[in-house]
Order: sequence, then structure tokens, then C-alpha cells
Amino acid sequence: MAADRISGETYCKCSSPGYTDFCILSRMKTTLDIDDALLVRAKAFAARGRTSLTAMIEDGLRLRLRAPPRRPPGKGIALTVFRGTGGLVRGVNPRSNRSLFDAADDT
Repeated sequence: MAADRISGETYCKCSSPGYTDFCILSRMKTTLDIDDALLVRAKAFAARGRTSLTAMIEDGLRLRLRAPPRRPPGKGIALTVFRGTGGLVRGVNPRSNRSLFDAADDT
């Protein structure tokens, strides 16, 4: 959208040449379904901080949108690590593809 915020007020640049966006200059009203216990805690927290619930929700959204996305636990890439002993098989040259392919065919 072609609107900018300056000191808490929104102004629109849609009248500039080349802009065809529709701008809403007032704040949008939104209905949220919030768990009752969470709402009670949030209202109490906002009152203790002498702020509104709206300001607190806006701050929370800004923080969440600014933070990098979190990966769900257990969804990382599992790397297989060989912890055995021994090393290369005798006669296999690790610098030769042919030698490695031949050794792989033998197993």
C-alpha cells in the first residue's frame, strides 16, 4: 500500500501519478476470538502497564512479525554420523572414482 506513517498519523500517496491503490486512512476495526483466560490476563497486564489492550496487541504483532520464523521442534535435518573405527578398506584409493565405484560394487 502506498501509505506511510509519520508520528502516529497515516497519510496517503495514492494521489501521486502512477498510483492506483485504494487507501484506507482510518484504523480498521477487527474482531478477534481470544481465549477468556488469556483475555483476562492481557487486560490486567495492559492495565498494570497503563496502556490499552489494542496497543499491547499491536506491539505483540510487530514483535512477532519482526522476529525470524521459528522452526517447529523435531523438524530439523537429521544428519547420519558414522562413529565406527577402521577407516578405508585396503586397496581402495579415496582419490580415484573408479576405485571407489569398484569397492561399492563389491559390497
